[in-house]
Amino acid sequence: MAHRDPFSVPEIAELLPYLTDAERDEMFVLLEQDKALHMWRPLPGPQSMAYHSDADVLGYGGAAGGGKTDLMLGKAVNQHAVSYILRREATQMQGIYTRMTQIMGGTDGFNKSDKIWRIGGDRFVRFGSTPNPGDEMNYQGQARDFLGIDEAANFLRDQVVFLMGWTRTTDPNQQTQSLLTFNPPTTAEGRWIIEYFAPWLDPKHPNPALPGELRVFASVPGADGKAHDVEVDSKAHFVIENGQWNYDFDPVRYRGAMAAHIIMPQSRSFVPSSVGDNPFLVGTNYMSTLQALPEPLRSQMLYGDFRAGMSDDPWQVIPTKWIEIAQARWQPRMPKPQIISLGVDVARGGDDNTVIARVSRDLWFDELLEYPGSETPDGPSTAGMVIAANHNHAPIHIDVIGVGSSPYDFLNEANQHVLGINVSEKSVGTDKSGRLSFLNQRSELWWRFRELLDPSANNGIALPPGNEVLAELSAPKWSLRGSTIYVESREEIIKRLRRSPDRATALILAAIRTPTELPSTRGGHNDAGRGYAATRRSYDPFNR
Repeated sequence: MAHRDPFSVPEIAELLPYLTDAERDEMFVLLEQDKALHMWRPLPGPQSMAYHSDADVLGYGGAAGGGKTDLMLGKAVNQHAVSYILRREATQMQGIYTRMTQIMGGTDGFNKSDKIWRIGGDRFVRFGSTPNPGDEMNYQGQARDFLGIDEAANFLRDQVVFLMGWTRTTDPNQQTQSLLTFNPPTTAEGRWIIEYFAPWLDPKHPNPALPGELRVFASVPGADGKAHDVEVDSKAHFVIENGQWNYDFDPVRYRGAMAAHIIMPQSRSFVPSSVGDNPFLVGTNYMSTLQALPEPLRSQMLYGDFRAGMSDDPWQVIPTKWIEIAQARWQPRMPKPQIISLGVDVARGGDDNTVIARVSRDLWFDELLEYPGSETPDGPSTAGMVIAANHNHAPIHIDVIGVGSSPYDFLNEANQHVLGINVSEKSVGTDKSGRLSFLNQRSELWWRFRELLDPSANNGIALPPGNEVLAELSAPKWSLRGSTIYVESREEIIKRLRRSPDRATALILAAIRTPTELPSTRGGHNDAGRGYAATRRSYDPFNR
């Protein structure tokens, strides 16, 4: 279906300051009548700017009350043929159903069991949710010309990117668009949204963008094998051949399966909005409700301040700022320094990754090596990847709980300097003050990493960049039981982070300091799961 604009009244914003309360009420009645006749129309200002945006991927919002959900539904009913609108949790959809009922003037066409609302002919809106990692796979292969992700900061970045992959159409007259609406994130897991819309939201961005300005980005494979967003000058397609970007490639050569190698940039934009842009809410109790919120929620919801509310939970093990300082310190090194320790977290199935972390003597952590669980299905394959990554024959620290025991056995049989770490074992250490003990090895490992990252330690630690690393390292929380520190379990972290902290686990394992030669780990006479505890009697892995 071709783009169709509803009736617009741009004079509303100019008239509002001069209207009496009675005139304002009358105007709202007329606007509601106009909406009934025209189904939906955007408000003047930011909502209209977003409504008419040609961006392939559009971000909208920031503050509360700017009409985020309304924009999403309005675009679906007015501009698009096949629309998908998703929230993270299905229980959050009721407000969207209610507003859709108001826009449509009833529930005709809505099949609540299928969550599909038919709006005439072959046009429909499908509603859904992705509460768990992997739920986005339920929408694989289902083409739609409009994708709406409501409260996108509550989703995982990988979920959103995956879902956007099926925003397409065969109708040359139909615009396609993915719309992400959101308020400022309140957790580390949601900070990916700032990175994704960095030209508009990151105050440190070297080339900031104006509201509604189009920028173009391409997803380019990096040396680490992962895709990275790179800003480019145009939407012209290109391929990468011998490390060079080629815009003048032979299209015949890139047919069939080879078509996947063609990189097709997409335009991106962001339009900020606030309650002050919504004449239906200005002067109502909603404004005073937002003003009465405690900080930092007030700055987030009222002003859309993306720098507010980023304070940590008081029981967060590692302060986020410490991680950011260590990541900002990181620079690639060539030649790479000698690696003195490896940490290995083995995939436990599903969407987990096997992750290998490597660190030099001056605490420079190399970029993480990540392998999907499907590539490390057994002990020999995992052991082979670890050996290939261990050019300096450094000590290998591997989590041996569950699936980690098999790779440990193979590494041991291959005469590698490997230590099996069972984080559930009892700890005999204390914190740097000497006053607090640890409930188990897991708690001690996390706390030692906290001490390494403490800026007062002044040790120059440098962590590889990436929002995933930041989110996983800042996720765990701790509690004090008497004089004993307890760091929450992996299962508790997964429940909140909605993915396994594979990267963080590999990093804290790599941080263990082990002598280069340790005879007791040679010859295969250490049982899996006993290596760490047994060797602690003769040396201190944290080099205290």
